[in-house]
Amino acid sequence: MLALLHTSPAHVPVFDALRDEDHPGLELRHFVDEDLLARARRESPEAVADEVRAALDKAVGEGARAVLCTCSTIGAVAEAAAAGTGVPVLRSDRPMAAAAVAAGSRIVVLASVESTFVPTVSLIEEEAVRAGRPVQVRTRLVEGAWDAFAAGDTEGCARLVAEAADAVTDADAIVLAQGSMAPAQHLTTTAVPVLSSPRPGLAAGAEAVRAG
Repeated sequence: MLALLHTSPAHVPVFDALRDEDHPGLELRHFVDEDLLARARRESPEAVADEVRAALDKAVGEGARAVLCTCSTIGAVAEAAAAGTGVPVLRSDRPMAAAAVAAGSRIVVLASVESTFVPTVSLIEEEAVRAGRPVQVRTRLVEGAWDAFAAGDTEGCARLVAEAADAVTDADAIVLAQGSMAPAQHLTTTAVPVLSSPRPGLAAGAEAVRAG
């Protein structure tokens, strides 16, 4: 069983649909705690480290063979809390970051909340060091996208993100920092590769379950 740690209930049907498409038969169990992101934005991601560890312990206690954190803001905290859990703890945006580094040195990160920038840029730079590739990472906040998503207007959020992506011209890859931004990937018209995290992240989680 793969446990998924979410900070929005909107991610549950997204990952269920991806499971049905790509990994039929994989058992998913969803753990949703919206307060983790709210507190991480107010204070810092490190402020919720104890709560994240408790969520991981709960998931493992219920039979998880691996845990996938789908929130980019607290992904690094989840990875750091993995020690002692006895199972792999993955962040869903790591495969996306690796793909961005492979695409080229000029990477633009789009996010709908500013708290996502530091962990996402750090992740990309970490993957760049691992790959031995130099990168230049720039960040752009998509104004209004988070308000639309929080209000349940996922289509409106996707349109705003797609417009922001299409306005990027001088990049080798565009990273959609949050899983909630993934629907915009199919609305963009830019020739620059636009990368999102849910599908490759779930693939990594599925592989971890199989390997375990």
